[in-house]
Amino acid sequence: MSTAEHDAGRGVWSERGDGAGDVTEVRVAADADRVAVLRGVIAGLAMRADFDLDTVDDLRLAVDEACSSLVRLATPGTRLVARFQVAPSVLTVAVTVAAPEGATLRRDTFGWQVLTTLATEVTAAARPSDDRTGQLLEIEFVKVRREAMP
Repeated sequence: MSTAEHDAGRGVWSERGDGAGDVTEVRVAADADRVAVLRGVIAGLAMRADFDLDTVDDLRLAVDEACSSLVRLATPGTRLVARFQVAPSVLTVAVTVAAPEGATLRRDTFGWQVLTTLATEVTAAARPSDDRTGQLLEIEFVKVRREAMP
Protein backbone atom coordinates (compact mmCIF):
# COMPACT_ATOMS: atom_id res chain seq x y z
CA MET A 1 0.00 0.00 0.00
CA SER A 2 1.29 3.46 -0.73
CA THR A 3 0.83 6.66 1.22
CA ALA A 4 1.08 10.12 -0.22
CA GLU A 5 1.53 13.67 1.00
CA HIS A 6 1.13 16.83 -1.03
CA ASP A 7 2.02 20.39 -0.12
CA ALA A 8 0.58 22.48 -2.92
CA GLY A 9 1.99 25.70 -1.50
CA ARG A 10 5.53 24.40 -1.89
CA GLY A 11 4.96 22.31 -5.02
CA VAL A 12 6.19 19.12 -3.37
CA TRP A 13 4.68 15.66 -3.71
CA SER A 14 5.95 12.66 -1.72
CA GLU A 15 4.77 9.10 -1.98
CA ARG A 16 5.79 5.93 -0.20
CA GLY A 17 5.64 3.20 -2.77
CA ASP A 18 5.09 -0.53 -2.74
CA GLY A 19 8.74 -1.56 -2.58
CA ALA A 20 9.84 0.04 -5.85
CA GLY A 21 11.09 3.01 -3.87
CA ASP A 22 9.90 6.28 -2.42
CA VAL A 23 8.97 8.99 -4.90
CA THR A 24 9.29 12.74 -4.36
CA GLU A 25 8.12 15.24 -6.96
CA VAL A 26 9.09 18.90 -6.87
CA ARG A 27 7.68 21.60 -9.17
CA VAL A 28 9.50 24.91 -9.50
CA ALA A 29 9.49 27.73 -12.01
CA ALA A 30 11.49 26.79 -15.11
CA ASP A 31 14.16 29.31 -14.22
CA ALA A 32 17.91 28.85 -13.75
CA ASP A 33 17.70 30.37 -10.25
CA ARG A 34 15.41 27.53 -9.10
CA VAL A 35 17.79 24.72 -10.09
CA ALA A 36 19.61 25.13 -6.76
CA VAL A 37 16.47 23.92 -4.97
CA LEU A 38 16.55 20.66 -6.92
CA ARG A 39 20.28 20.19 -6.27
CA GLY A 40 19.49 20.44 -2.56
CA VAL A 41 16.63 17.95 -2.82
CA ILE A 42 18.72 15.28 -4.55
CA ALA A 43 21.58 15.76 -2.08
CA GLY A 44 19.23 15.31 0.86
CA LEU A 45 17.55 12.25 -0.61
CA ALA A 46 20.89 10.63 -1.54
CA MET A 47 22.35 11.22 1.93
CA ARG A 48 19.25 9.79 3.62
CA ALA A 49 19.60 6.74 1.37
CA ASP A 50 23.23 6.33 2.55
CA PHE A 51 24.91 7.05 -0.77
CA ASP A 52 28.58 7.99 -0.26
CA LEU A 53 29.61 11.65 -0.41
CA ASP A 54 31.24 11.35 -3.84
CA THR A 55 28.01 9.93 -5.26
CA VAL A 56 25.99 12.69 -3.57
CA ASP A 57 28.21 15.27 -5.31
CA ASP A 58 27.85 13.41 -8.62
CA LEU A 59 24.06 13.44 -8.26
CA ARG A 60 24.00 17.12 -7.38
CA LEU A 61 26.00 17.93 -10.52
CA ALA A 62 23.92 15.57 -12.69
CA VAL A 63 20.69 17.27 -11.54
CA ASP A 64 22.26 20.64 -12.29
CA GLU A 65 23.22 19.59 -15.83
CA ALA A 66 19.85 17.98 -16.61
CA CYS A 67 17.82 20.89 -15.26
CA SER A 68 20.02 23.55 -16.87
CA SER A 69 19.69 21.84 -20.25
CA LEU A 70 15.90 21.83 -19.98
CA VAL A 71 15.46 25.31 -18.49
CA ARG A 72 17.16 26.81 -21.55
CA LEU A 73 14.48 25.24 -23.76
CA ALA A 74 11.45 25.79 -21.53
CA THR A 75 8.46 27.83 -22.58
CA PRO A 76 8.54 31.07 -20.53
CA GLY A 77 6.31 31.01 -17.46
CA THR A 78 6.15 27.21 -17.20
CA ARG A 79 7.30 24.81 -14.50
CA LEU A 80 10.20 22.42 -14.22
CA VAL A 81 8.97 19.13 -12.75
CA ALA A 82 11.51 16.86 -11.06
CA ARG A 83 10.57 13.39 -9.89
CA PHE A 84 13.01 11.55 -7.64
CA GLN A 85 12.62 7.82 -6.94
CA VAL A 86 14.77 6.34 -4.19
CA ALA A 87 15.20 2.58 -3.98
CA PRO A 88 17.73 0.71 -1.82
CA SER A 89 20.62 0.84 -4.32
CA VAL A 90 19.28 3.10 -7.06
CA LEU A 91 18.23 6.72 -7.46
CA THR A 92 16.17 7.66 -10.52
CA VAL A 93 15.61 11.27 -11.52
CA ALA A 94 13.18 12.43 -14.23
CA VAL A 95 13.06 16.13 -15.08
CA THR A 96 10.40 17.54 -17.44
CA VAL A 97 9.57 20.94 -18.95
CA ALA A 98 7.07 22.28 -21.47
CA ALA A 99 8.89 23.57 -24.54
CA PRO A 100 7.93 25.07 -27.88
CA GLU A 101 7.35 22.66 -30.76
CA GLY A 102 10.64 21.95 -32.48
CA ALA A 103 12.88 22.57 -29.45
CA THR A 104 15.43 19.80 -29.21
CA LEU A 105 17.85 18.64 -26.56
CA ARG A 106 21.39 18.70 -27.82
CA ARG A 107 23.47 15.67 -26.99
CA ASP A 108 26.72 17.05 -28.36
CA THR A 109 27.38 19.54 -25.55
CA PHE A 110 29.86 19.43 -22.71
CA GLY A 111 26.94 19.43 -20.24
CA TRP A 112 25.45 16.31 -21.84
CA GLN A 113 28.86 14.59 -21.68
CA VAL A 114 29.13 15.46 -17.99
CA LEU A 115 25.63 14.09 -17.34
CA THR A 116 26.28 10.81 -19.15
CA THR A 117 29.57 10.41 -17.28
CA LEU A 118 28.03 10.99 -13.85
CA ALA A 119 24.95 8.79 -14.28
CA THR A 120 24.73 5.05 -14.77
CA GLU A 121 22.11 5.50 -17.50
CA VAL A 122 20.63 8.58 -19.22
CA THR A 123 17.67 8.90 -21.58
CA ALA A 124 15.97 11.89 -23.16
CA ALA A 125 12.59 12.10 -24.83
CA ALA A 126 10.15 14.55 -26.39
CA ARG A 127 6.40 13.95 -26.48
CA PRO A 128 3.33 16.04 -27.27
CA SER A 129 2.05 18.11 -24.37
CA ASP A 130 -1.34 17.39 -22.85
CA ASP A 131 -2.72 20.74 -23.99
CA ARG A 132 -1.43 20.24 -27.58
CA THR A 133 0.62 23.42 -27.48
CA GLY A 134 4.27 22.64 -27.83
CA GLN A 135 5.84 19.55 -26.34
CA LEU A 136 7.21 18.06 -23.15
CA LEU A 137 10.94 17.44 -22.96
CA GLU A 138 12.26 14.99 -20.38
CA ILE A 139 15.64 13.83 -19.21
CA GLU A 140 15.75 10.77 -17.00
CA PHE A 141 18.83 9.37 -15.38
CA VAL A 142 19.64 6.53 -13.05
CA LYS A 143 22.48 6.32 -10.56
CA VAL A 144 23.26 2.89 -9.11
CA ARG A 145 25.14 2.63 -5.83
CA ARG A 146 28.75 1.67 -6.58
CA GLU A 147 28.76 -1.44 -4.44
CA ALA A 148 25.55 -2.65 -6.13
CA MET A 149 27.12 -2.60 -9.61
CA PRO A 150 28.24 -5.94 -11.07
